[in-house]
Amino acid sequence: MMTRSTPAIAGGKSLQFTISGIDTIFDFYKPKPPLSKFVDNFWLYEGYGPEQKGEGHVGSVRSQEEEGERILPTGTLELAINLRQNELRFYDAERPENCSRLSGAIVSGASGRGFTPDAEAFIIGVHFKPGGAFPFLGLPAGDLEDTHVDLETLWGRSAGRLRERLCEAKTSADRFQLLQGALLSRLCPGVAQHHAVYAALEMFGKNHAGPRVREAAKYLGLSQRRFIQVFKAEVGMPPKLFSRIQRFQQTRTFIQHNPSINWADLAVDRGYFDQSHLIREFLEFSGLSPTDYINRRKSFI
Repeated sequence: MMTRSTPAIAGGKSLQFTISGIDTIFDFYKPKPPLSKFVDNFWLYEGYGPEQKGEGHVGSVRSQEEEGERILPTGTLELAINLRQNELRFYDAERPENCSRLSGAIVSGASGRGFTPDAEAFIIGVHFKPGGAFPFLGLPAGDLEDTHVDLETLWGRSAGRLRERLCEAKTSADRFQLLQGALLSRLCPGVAQHHAVYAALEMFGKNHAGPRVREAAKYLGLSQRRFIQVFKAEVGMPPKLFSRIQRFQQTRTFIQHNPSINWADLAVDRGYFDQSHLIREFLEFSGLSPTDYINRRKSFI
C-alpha cells in the first residue's frame, strides 16, 4: 500500500528530509511480511535541485532553512539513496561548516545527536523499526552508532547496482518494489530479535520513563552487561540512551498537539525529575528549549 503525506505528518519517525517553506511531498510504502517485522516504511522524498536554489549560497556553509530541517534523534536506523546524484552530504547541526560527503547510497546509524541533510536530493529510503536493521547490515548495529556509512561498505557492489536500477525506474511503485526485493534477498529465513531486545522495546514503548537498565536486565534474566551488549548490537545504541530518546520524542509529539501545557505536570507525567530536567534533555536532543521549539514550528506553519 502506498500513501502520500505532507512533511507535518512525515515528521514523526522517519528522517525528515524536508525544507522549511517548500511544499515537499513524501510517498510512503508499507511492506508486507516478512519485511514488516523489521521495516516501518519505505519513503520517497524529492527536494529541490540546483536550478531551484536561491541567491546567497556561498561555499559549503548554509543556514538551516537553506539546507533543510535538523534531523532529531529517533533511536532508529535509516537507509537512504539519492537518485539525483551519487552523493549525499550531511552537516553538523551545531557547526554547519562541518560537512560529511558520502556516496549516494548510505546507512545512517542510530544517533543521540542531531544533524542536517543536504536538501538537493531526490531520495528513496527505508525507515527501520527500532532494532529492525540488524539482519540487513552484516555487522552489529551498534558499530554504526552516531555515524553514516556508504552502503557499498556493507553490501559491496550490489549497492551501486541497486542505486542504478532505482534511478532507471519510472514510478514510485517500481522503486519501492526494487528496494523491497533488495532487502528480501538479504533476509535470512527465521531471523528474529533476541527475546530480551524484543521485550525491552515493549517496556520502553509503554513506560515514558522506561525501566532502569539494571531492573530491565534482572527482569529479562540477563546480567546488566549482557543486556546492554545484545540491545546495542541489535538496536544500535545502549538501552538507557534509547529510552531517553523515546521519552524526548513522546514529549515532542505531545507539545506539538497541545497548545496549553502545564510544564511541571508534563515533566512528572513523562518521568522527568522536574521541569528543569525536561528542558535540559530537550535542549540536548533538539538544540532548542521546548518553548523555542514550539515557536519555531509556528513560524513555519
